[in-house]
Amino acid sequence: MNTSRSRGRTPKALRTAALAALLTAGTLIVAVPEAQGETARTETPVSSVGSVAESVVRVKVPLPASFGARPAACDWLSYLRYRSSDGPAAPADADRILVAQPGILEGAGAFDSVARNTVARAAEQGRHIEFWALDRRSNCLEDHTGVDSGDQHTAVDYYYRGKQVAGRTFAGFVGNDQLGWMAKLGIQQTVRDQYDLLTAELPDQGLRKRKVLCGGHSLGGVVTGYFATADFDGDPATTADAGYNQCAGYFALDTTVSTSLADLSGSIPDDTDLPDVGLGYGVVQAGLDSGVLPRSLSAPVLLNPETMTLLAIAGVGALQDPDGESDLPSYLPANTNIEATNRFLFSKDTATFLTGTPAVKDFRLTNAAVLGALLDDNSVPLAFLQSSVGFFDGGPITDKNFPAANGSSSQPALFGTQYKAIPAEPHGPLYTWRDYDRVGAADDPDYRSSDGTPFTNAGEEVTDIQELARSLARQPLDFTEQYFPTKLVTDIELATSPQVKQLVVHPDGLTANPTLTVLAGDGLLAGRIPADLHPVVADGYQHLDVLTAAPAQNNGRPEPVSTNLARFARAPQ
Repeated sequence: MNTSRSRGRTPKALRTAALAALLTAGTLIVAVPEAQGETARTETPVSSVGSVAESVVRVKVPLPASFGARPAACDWLSYLRYRSSDGPAAPADADRILVAQPGILEGAGAFDSVARNTVARAAEQGRHIEFWALDRRSNCLEDHTGVDSGDQHTAVDYYYRGKQVAGRTFAGFVGNDQLGWMAKLGIQQTVRDQYDLLTAELPDQGLRKRKVLCGGHSLGGVVTGYFATADFDGDPATTADAGYNQCAGYFALDTTVSTSLADLSGSIPDDTDLPDVGLGYGVVQAGLDSGVLPRSLSAPVLLNPETMTLLAIAGVGALQDPDGESDLPSYLPANTNIEATNRFLFSKDTATFLTGTPAVKDFRLTNAAVLGALLDDNSVPLAFLQSSVGFFDGGPITDKNFPAANGSSSQPALFGTQYKAIPAEPHGPLYTWRDYDRVGAADDPDYRSSDGTPFTNAGEEVTDIQELARSLARQPLDFTEQYFPTKLVTDIELATSPQVKQLVVHPDGLTANPTLTVLAGDGLLAGRIPADLHPVVADGYQHLDVLTAAPAQNNGRPEPVSTNLARFARAPQ
């Protein structure tokens, strides 16, 4: 998911005064990671689908003592390992290993489809490659118990009603006062974690240089840029440890490999609690250390742990009984956060949003339609959350003109370009979901906006809703990231500060290796990437589709993201 916000927002006076007072904390000294003891490692099989085997790997890499108290689980690094079922068991024996950093508010589970598709595509060409989807350390705070039950009602009862599952009671969503250790979890520790994981899993630096391809999605491209330019032994004169010498090449999925957020700016709502970086590095860091500033990025609605958990729960329902009538909107507890989120996502106009009538629970929707309404590009109004998974079916459809009107020339890029739609008849027919590969079929009603514009067509639909549900609900590492470290973004937004500039030790590392850039044709970066990067454009794709697209596309051609990744992995670097 994507990364920045519009620059130049004036901070509230009270916050500014509080932060200015904290300047007495003095200059922040960047901590050097402590020596690691003996590393522990676990690997647990997850599933095999076709020619691809998946497992979850956890490696014990404790944080420096300077981070302070944190849960024991946060001293482990985790990733999802995808490999050929009939390929070598040892990663070092694979032909190539793609290592992917997630975007903002995104976990390793989001890579499920693209990882499987890429490994399978390479296997068709006689190559045994691996795809490692990295999880950020902060995902250690998430509790999967309710979702792992495989039952939607059980999950709601666990997270929102205090009911036990498998003898466990949910401890609640973690508050800012419990996240003190995350105040230091910025770009330096994030790239150090990747280096420590790679050296633990693949101790031979020469092998890493020959076989590892480093990259990511959205913010993951920027993290890869910092990794490429980093020095990990404290001596710039020795370069075997340099980030660029851990990789044979780079890949960027709807992003660029860089040390700037410029390409990704304007894609997070202004109501997130991201601090104003005009305050300067020292003030921001002091605010994070003290807790005056939130250590985890969230917003009042939609983008917070309580509401992001609903995506996985919706995925459970779509897998459990996709065509069955959903009672999720009615079964959820009534609270301000969930109510405001439902209104924001399911209001056809401003009047509906303000009155709450009709509400989402007034419509009859299948479980698949609920998930589609939450993530499809013709429904959800935030571009960095959009995928192209099909369209509503089963009854009359009307324009969704909230929070922006369809066809408006002044619509912010944040909302995307697709016309938005919503069921038209409360207490009426059962609205179903037409999957991506049935859009444009002979029985497609060809729903249109009031101005005659088709809401969608076959060329703009690329993701299978069942695969998306699997990625959300059946991964041991989450699709979403409930506790994103605020410091990771503020560090990058403060790239010109001395404290962050010093981390870019080898700036030529950005161009030291070949790079594959793949862009979503209808995504956030469409038309904004320089031609000299020679990007591969996935037509009709949205920002998330580069991760979630199905292997079989409506145009009969191979899925372009995984096809190009497999080709890039095959080429000599």
